[in-house]
Amino acid sequence: MKYSIENAEEAYKYILKTFINSKSEEGLYEAEQFSRMMLENLVSPEEYVNIHRSVLEELYPALPEGVQDSFELLLEVMIGYGLAYREHQSLRDRQRELESEIDVAANMQQTLLPTEIPTVDGLDIGVISIPANKMSGDYYHFVKDDNNCIGIAIADIIGKGVPAALCMSMIKYAMDSLPEQRLQPGALLENLNRVVEQNVDDSMFITMMYGSYDPRAHEFNYSGAGHEPGFYYSAQEEQFEDLLTKGLVLGISRKTKFREYHRKVKPGDFIVLLSDGVTEGRVDDQFIEREEITQLIREYMHLPAQEVVKSVYDELAKLQDFSLKDDFTLMILRREV
Repeated sequence: MKYSIENAEEAYKYILKTFINSKSEEGLYEAEQFSRMMLENLVSPEEYVNIHRSVLEELYPALPEGVQDSFELLLEVMIGYGLAYREHQSLRDRQRELESEIDVAANMQQTLLPTEIPTVDGLDIGVISIPANKMSGDYYHFVKDDNNCIGIAIADIIGKGVPAALCMSMIKYAMDSLPEQRLQPGALLENLNRVVEQNVDDSMFITMMYGSYDPRAHEFNYSGAGHEPGFYYSAQEEQFEDLLTKGLVLGISRKTKFREYHRKVKPGDFIVLLSDGVTEGRVDDQFIEREEITQLIREYMHLPAQEVVKSVYDELAKLQDFSLKDDFTLMILRREV
């Protein structure tokens, strides 16, 4: 029998009568199909109960009075249930709409990230960036000038979701609008700080590490704005040390100055930049220690830089049962031997 809202009562009478007589699985299947049709036509629970009552009274005119009275109670209950159900449907539709908007924002956010790693003579670069959810608060950026020098940014936006994506786009375009200062870390951060202080809500802050590498002199100049310290590996000494910087997060004070630091990069040395999602991962409610990160890098540093960051991520994700608590971004820049 073909079901439609126009013949709903007649169809339900046929389904109910058939099921009572046969009690078959087929009857249950027919009832399921009928329910789907009713849902598609937004029939409320109380209307459904009323149809059942009418059909039952028609099939069994001599229903006990108590059974008939019970339908009055059931209808009252279903009216309240129906109101709650419709509110649930409305909230679910709104959630779907929000999820769709988040998907659009997440796709937009992906367009802000570099599509490929730049090639620099004598420098091996690897990067991996994995969001904990659909939207990421981490951002990284590369820029290369005519002299083959490269600027590298890594940032963490204190905030999530669509506001973080919008803030990320502002940071990218602000950086792109400062071509003459892109390879001067301190000056670039000072300009970005003014942009953030003027345009970002007081509840949001941005940490950033920005560095520039000159392959002609093999020098790395860098500056930080409250960002998670990276690491510097000395191949000669076979040791890691923290890549510390001093500087307030972006957006706190318009007059903040950012100190520049300098490193002479020797063959085999490499720089590690990361977000706090790398070091603040948890295993059994314990934070992963920075020494554990460097130990993992040691285990894989015989590989190309891209394979190193991928392997470190895989190991840390496995330790956390593949459930990241925060966005994860890890970068390595290694001077080739």
